[in-house]
Formats: sequence, C-alpha cells, structure tokens
Amino acid sequence: MPEVVVVRGGQAERVVEQVRAAHPDVVVATADDADALRAATVATGRLTDAEVAAMPHLAWVHSWAAGVESDVGPALRRRATTDAGRVTVTSSAGNGAIPLAEQALMLMLMLSREALRWGEAQRAHRWERFTHDELHGRTVGIYGYGNVGREFAVRARAFGMRVVGLRRRPADPGDPVDRMLPPDAVDELAAVSDFLVVAAPLTDETAGAIGPRTLRALGPQGHLVVVSRGGIVREADLVTAVRDGVIAGAGLDAHATEPLPPESPVWDLPRTVVTPHNGATTAATADRGTAIFLDNLDRWLARRPLRNVVDVGRLP
Repeated sequence: MPEVVVVRGGQAERVVEQVRAAHPDVVVATADDADALRAATVATGRLTDAEVAAMPHLAWVHSWAAGVESDVGPALRRRATTDAGRVTVTSSAGNGAIPLAEQALMLMLMLSREALRWGEAQRAHRWERFTHDELHGRTVGIYGYGNVGREFAVRARAFGMRVVGLRRRPADPGDPVDRMLPPDAVDELAAVSDFLVVAAPLTDETAGAIGPRTLRALGPQGHLVVVSRGGIVREADLVTAVRDGVIAGAGLDAHATEPLPPESPVWDLPRTVVTPHNGATTAATADRGTAIFLDNLDRWLARRPLRNVVDVGRLP
C-alpha cells in the first residue's frame, strides 16, 4: 500500500510540491481532496474528530506548532494512546526558538527600561526623561530550558546577565548557563531571579505550576515573562500579584485564554506588556517547521526514528 500524505496549513501548496519532487512514489494531496483524506497514512496540521474517525489508515500526524495540545483532539488522543490503531504525533518543536528568544529579550528590555512610559509620553508629545534600569548584571531564570530556553540563554549572556536554568537533566558541557536547577526547584529559581522567563511546554506537570508561592518568591523587584504557554501560570494569581505589587510587572506573549478576551483584566495591568502570542510569527519559523516535517518524512519512509515525537499521554 503506498504512503498517502495529506498536507494542510498555510504553506500546503509549497510543501506538496516539495514532497512530490523528493518522493515521486508518494501520493500527496491537500486537505480538500476527500479521497486522499480517507486513504491518508500521514497528515499534517489540525484534524477534527470526524476526520480522524474517517481515516482508518492514519499512522502519523505532524503538527506545524511547537506545542501541540490544541491540535490533539479527543479522537486523535485515543488513537495515539491505545494499541489499536496507534498513531504517532510529532511537532515542529524548535521552529520558533530563535524569535521567541528574541521576544523574551524584547519584553525584558521594555520592562527594565519602563518603555511603556516612553510610549505614553510620545502619544502626549511630552519630552520626559527618567532613570531606568539595565539588564547587565541582572539574573534571569529560565523555567523550561529546552530549545527556546537555550536560544534565550545565549542572548541573555551577551547582555551580561547571569543565567539560571531549570529542567530534568543537569547542564551539559557548553550550556550557556551559570547554574541548572531540577524541576521541583521552581520557587528557588524565582527567588534568585530578577526576571523569570517561562519557556516550558504545557503538560500535566507544568499546567498551573506558577502560582502565588512562586510569585511571592520572585518578589517586588522581579518580573515575569511568558513566551511559551499561558496555562503554566495561574492567571488570576498573576493579576493579583501585579496589582498588589507582589511582583514588579510582567511581559506576556502567551495567555491562559487565547485570543485574550476584551474584558480580561490582563489588558489593563500596570507595568505589564501584552502581545498577542505572535512572538514566533515569522517567515523563518514557518520555513524551519517545513524543514522539520520534510526531514521526518524522509525518516518515516526509510523506517528510521522520527524527531519531535510527542508523548500524547502527558498533554493536559
């Protein structure tokens, strides 16, 4: 039986052409081909429960996202976690590491220099100079030292910052960190940080992991920066912490509910920068995601291990 690959997503037409050029023996189509969808062994992008149920030959799904929790519905979750009809799920993890690291650094610079004050003064045509902080010599803690965390650490080091990471395994030789803490040391991480950057994926272990105790440990001089998943932070507790001065402020590109509702109190928090979860929305991010899928397709056809296999059972 030939491999049938259904490609959907913003770059579908270009990816289809690349697959056809590299693998002329593979049947490849876009999502609007109903016959191909029914015969598909491989699919990219988000599938509805009805589509998964109608794809008896499906064996591998690739998500264009780095975090796949919104792409894995109940039907795909069942297929991926049971022996009968098991489906492998892979992600594009790492595709947005560079721009997300840049986003985190931008948010930190804005918070450190109180850039919102300059924006307000510009709109009012008011020449207002003030003394602000600098990043040099400050400590940044990285909650989730993976692809994004490492790219960010390199940039933070270039700014003369002390870097403390948090992950399951110890630091490797050459990791640009001054110290690596284990996953259960999040409060200790916050306590030593002037900036706490959330760069972890959303899993059962990380969901809601940052709450009042961690925010108190971060303290009134500390800032929280979230660029991976908003569900890691207990949003109501964050709102209270910023309003009450428990922490100095926040830079938020990822939010518990997206799009962030117009009535959300997060919009109006003092000393807080809000961006609409598009820190990684660059053309290069899409290109890197395509490269990950094409490499994995080569591996799939050669029966070699895939990159970025998702443990679906750990998703929240």
